Amino acid sequence: MITKAIILAGGTGKRLSPITKSVNKQLLPLFDKPMIFYPLSVLMLAKIRDILIVTNKKDIGSFSNLFGNGKNLGIKISYLEQQKANGLPEAFIIGEKFINKKSVALILGDNFFYGQGFTKKLSKNKKLMNGCKIFLYKVKNPQDYGTAEIKKNKINIIKEKPKKSKSGLAITGLYFFDKKVVEYSKKLKLSKRNELEITDLLNIYRRKNQLSSDLLGRGGAWLDTGSIEDFYKTSAFVSAIENRQGFKIACLEEIALGNKWITRKNILSAIKFYGNCGYSNYLKKLI
Repeated sequence: MITKAIILAGGTGKRLSPITKSVNKQLLPLFDKPMIFYPLSVLMLAKIRDILIVTNKKDIGSFSNLFGNGKNLGIKISYLEQQKANGLPEAFIIGEKFINKKSVALILGDNFFYGQGFTKKLSKNKKLMNGCKIFLYKVKNPQDYGTAEIKKNKINIIKEKPKKSKSGLAITGLYFFDKKVVEYSKKLKLSKRNELEITDLLNIYRRKNQLSSDLLGRGGAWLDTGSIEDFYKTSAFVSAIENRQGFKIACLEEIALGNKWITRKNILSAIKFYGNCGYSNYLKKLI
C-alpha cells in the first residue's frame, strides 16, 4: 500500500521563460489556482497523506508559505532541495530518508489529470506492493514523450521520445513504485543529456517483469504544461469545466473535507488565509 508520495517541482521551466525567471513554474496560475494544486489534488484523491515536495532551494520558502506543513489540509508536507535538475529518478535519491524503504508515488508538478473514474484507478493501483505501475495516455504526438509499446498485455518496449511509435501511448507524469526504487535509481548512469532518465529506471523494472500499466481512457484528460501554448490550453480547459459545472477542479480543502481529514474550522481558516477571492467564495459554499 502506497502511503507516501513525492511531487517533483524543481527545474527551470526554460520553455516558459521569461515568465519562469522570477517564479517557479509550479507556482504559476493555472486558471485560478497555483499549478501545484493539481498534482497535489491527485495524491489527495488517492488518499496519500505523507508528501514530499522536491524543488529548488530558492523556492522552498514560497511553497512553504502556501502549504506550511500541510496540517490545515489534514496531510503532512515536507520539503527538500534539488540543487540541479539531474533527471526525475534523482527525486528518489534525494528523498531516500523520506521514502524509508517503503513504496512511493511520484507525480510531476506540471502534470494535469482529469476524468471520471480516475479516483477509482488511483485507489486500485495504490495497493501496489511489488514492481512499478505507470499510467499511459493515447496522444497524437508520441515523439514528444516517453512511450510504451505493449505486446500480449505486457510492456515490451520503453523509449524516450521515439521517432515512431506504433501504440502512440505516452507515459504520463504519475508513477507508483515499490521500495526498491531508491536502490535501482542509485544504479542508473547519466545519459547523453547528462541526466538520470526515468525511462532507464522503468526499463529495470521491465526487464524484471515487474512493470505494469493502466490506461487513462478517452473519457479522461492528461495535459502537459511544458510550453506556453499547452499551459494556456490547460488553463482554458479548467476554466471551461469550472464555469460550466460550477465545481472547482483541484480544490484541496474540498477533497480533504470529503476524506474527513479536516473540519469546518479548517475551511474557515483557509478562507481567512486566501482572503477575498473566488476560491474563498467557493469554500464558503462547502460549509
